[in-house]
Amino acid sequence: MSTREQDVLDRIERARKRPARLKEERITLAHGAGGKATHALIEAVFLDAFRNPLLEALEDQATFTVGDARLAFTTDSFVVSPLFFPGGDIGELAVNGTVNDLAMSGARPLHLSAGFILEEGFPVADLQRIVASMGAAAAAAGVHIVTGDTKVVERGKADGCYINTAGVGVLERPVELGAARALPGDALIVSGPVGDHGVTVMLARGELDITSDVESDTAPLHELAGVLLDAVPGVRLLRDATRGGVATILNEVAQASDVAVVVDEGAVPVRPAVTGACEILGIDPLYVACEGRFVTVVDGGQADAAVAALESHPLGEGAAVIGHVKEDPPGLVLLKTAFGGTRIVDVLVGDPLPRIC
Repeated sequence: MSTREQDVLDRIERARKRPARLKEERITLAHGAGGKATHALIEAVFLDAFRNPLLEALEDQATFTVGDARLAFTTDSFVVSPLFFPGGDIGELAVNGTVNDLAMSGARPLHLSAGFILEEGFPVADLQRIVASMGAAAAAAGVHIVTGDTKVVERGKADGCYINTAGVGVLERPVELGAARALPGDALIVSGPVGDHGVTVMLARGELDITSDVESDTAPLHELAGVLLDAVPGVRLLRDATRGGVATILNEVAQASDVAVVVDEGAVPVRPAVTGACEILGIDPLYVACEGRFVTVVDGGQADAAVAALESHPLGEGAAVIGHVKEDPPGLVLLKTAFGGTRIVDVLVGDPLPRIC
């Protein structure tokens, strides 16, 4: 690496380590997209106001002990547009998304809450369809929806139906997972092809003259995560690749662990239909959301065992090692391209595909 290239990397790293501050005076769509704007909002507003040891980890769930039980707790809100899309709907997405946030801590999901914000005039038949989908998804995941709330706002004050779900689970394995636990030599693995959900939702909006048979990958991942954790003791991280996609997770790992993440572009599994749609839309599949895939970081010597464990489960079909963790340059994600070059994969400010969950 030349002196000039090293100087550029040093400047980028220094910029990333500056304290988060919010430049905007009003909230924008980018603040909810999972990228740099979201991180700035969380750290400059929410973390500053609510700071406590459980929150400061900035994981998708909090884990804590009550008596002799280790518990995980999470909450999520769903504003996907459209409400119904190939392979799923907002109700199934709400259940699976919360189940997965619990599963990524290694927990077995137990119970969920469901809060509905409905717009005046929303069809009861659509609500019944959504609720039935939630019930079926909860049964499939082995969880119960045990409490909830409903609010109705005036016509034009919402977009039909928004859902908030919270969930609690129990940690039955002695695991400690997190983005700050990656070590040089570790392997980066995805549990299957990426980008299906985000592309499906974008095409379902009908704003583009593109047809495709791709469907959302929404699915509960706790059983797949359990298979991996039981087979591989050296799991450092589990993270479902939702808003911001795989690229955002890899950046969180690089920065939290102060390591370099090196990814082989050719090793990232992407379905041909997703690749084609992304080329037309001008977006990188690494940034496109999934709802049934996770990224895991494991001890490099256990990579083959991890892939074999994932592939033994139907939801792990297509699992692949996509890269490795190295020491330098710390805090950066580097992509080895199909053309033989290397480029930096940064966190986007916003999201090219808003409201996909």
